[in-house]
Amino acid sequence: MLFTPFTVRDLKLKNRIVMPPMCMYSAGNDGQATDWHYAHYVTRAVGQAGLIIVEATGIEEAGRISANDLGLWNDGQIDSLKRIVAAVQQAGSKIAVQLNHAGRKCEVPELEIVAPSAISFSKDSRKPKALSADEIHRIVEKFRLAAQRAVKAGFDAIEIHGAHGYLLNQFLSPLANQRMDQYGGSAENRVRMLGQVVEAVRSVMPDGMPLFVRVSAHDYETGGNTPESVSEMLNLIKNKGIDVIHVSSGAVTPAVPRVYPGYQIGFAVAIKELTGLPVIGGGLITEPLQAERIIKADVDMVFLARELLRNPYWPLQAARELGVKTDWPVPYERAK
Repeated sequence: MLFTPFTVRDLKLKNRIVMPPMCMYSAGNDGQATDWHYAHYVTRAVGQAGLIIVEATGIEEAGRISANDLGLWNDGQIDSLKRIVAAVQQAGSKIAVQLNHAGRKCEVPELEIVAPSAISFSKDSRKPKALSADEIHRIVEKFRLAAQRAVKAGFDAIEIHGAHGYLLNQFLSPLANQRMDQYGGSAENRVRMLGQVVEAVRSVMPDGMPLFVRVSAHDYETGGNTPESVSEMLNLIKNKGIDVIHVSSGAVTPAVPRVYPGYQIGFAVAIKELTGLPVIGGGLITEPLQAERIIKADVDMVFLARELLRNPYWPLQAARELGVKTDWPVPYERAK
């Protein structure tokens, strides 16, 4: 199952192995992709990951996690990503980009940080400015413009980052969102900004290009989100053009979950059952047989993060261990 194709809209993946977004913190202050990014992503394509998702990419300068994040906030950033996209596709993988606004988790000292409410991430964090409705609309438009640039760069798919405590996740979680207007309170209100971003991004994407949304399925804190509440919100906006849910968890507060191999798979299965949407699941996956069992457990794709940092050729190794015949890059065929 791990090496069977998966199709969503016009995107056909050769296997169900996904490299999720992992920040490299290797861009300059200009947000440009570097030779490090090129080597990093293309190597995983040579290793035959079915889908590679480029790290959290800022939709505006003030929306970065760090001063060394990639960006798509201006047209000058397109070409450095286009070079990577073309090489990954030539190596046989598909490639997406994750669009993000860090909100109150922006760590660039000179930049003002913003959030749904003026609530700090932790006792040691800066206090953010609560966004006005007009400022929310401006950020939604920034997502649209960044998506337009992603299409020009040639990406096969786009992912909206609604997880890990960044701005859209902050709006989703009652722990960070205590607004009293149309963007706070009820599930319908808390998911409103994400729904507007989905609509804006989808409006500039070709019909055949899939849209992914990454979510934190559990906040690991009393009063926070659970797979059930996250699914309730997703069901309110899924018809706006969401194709796949990429399931992670945590990080909207400093709460630390207990982790073990596959610890987030149950969340992915629950969200698939409750929304009817395809899902990507994972969490400390290292073994091929483990990944195979996860796919058989009704998760559509499996992500491997740290394992693909350790071993970019893990998919080739996994195919061999599972006894699956798969194409190797011609220069590497002697290693079969």
